[in-house]
Amino acid sequence: MSVERARGWLRDAGPGTVGVLTGAGISTESGIPDFRGPNGLITRNPGAQRMFDLQAYLSDRQVRVEAWRRRSDHPAWTARPNDGHRALVDLERSGRLIAVITQNIDGLHQRAGQDPGRVVEIHGTIHEVECLACGWRGPTGQTLARVDAGEADPPCLRCGGVLKTATISFGQSLRREVLQAAVDAARRARLFLAVGTSLSVHPAASLVDVATGAGARLVIVNAEPTPYDAIADACLREPIGRVLPLLVGEDAARPAG
Repeated sequence: MSVERARGWLRDAGPGTVGVLTGAGISTESGIPDFRGPNGLITRNPGAQRMFDLQAYLSDRQVRVEAWRRRSDHPAWTARPNDGHRALVDLERSGRLIAVITQNIDGLHQRAGQDPGRVVEIHGTIHEVECLACGWRGPTGQTLARVDAGEADPPCLRCGGVLKTATISFGQSLRREVLQAAVDAARRARLFLAVGTSLSVHPAASLVDVATGAGARLVIVNAEPTPYDAIADACLREPIGRVLPLLVGEDAARPAG
């Protein structure tokens, strides 16, 4: 019944009225493990958390060496979008989508065909590298080629500073303009979908408060309970790759207007 209700809300949504927040759960079906889940990176290897701590990364060369080694093997390079990603592309093509705000760094929304201008990557992207000293940015592949050639901890070629993927680490502030774009999208939504996210990491989870505070209906699609279940209009526990296509479906994928 909850799926049918939510499907009806999507079907009846007007142009540019649906906001979506996605987390790791939408990408686990593409083979990318989450962070703290039962099979997550930190769950299996608690010591790996130092690679995601900005101060540890800056102060300890061995942390950077290990981080670059793991980046070379990251599943994002070979992962493919799943039916959940593709359903959100269909939602965009229907004219109803405001934006996909994602906590993920893997770029799978864009690879599925989502308009990059409608993807707000609040935790950054693994596909770009930035210098923490001078701010230079470039494709991650170029730096990984240097790692493969023997540079275990490649410095910035412009200033010699420390390089890191353009992702948000613990102790690192979100980019102000990116967060503002996410808040603006959440505030405009009349229907807000929280997909594959535990809604326990802020400020991302606070976007739910922004959307509902502005009057949006809230639909949570997540395998486990979240702190926001009590205020949700529907909580769906089905696998994301199965339920999102059902929600969007033929009716919701039809251009609105």
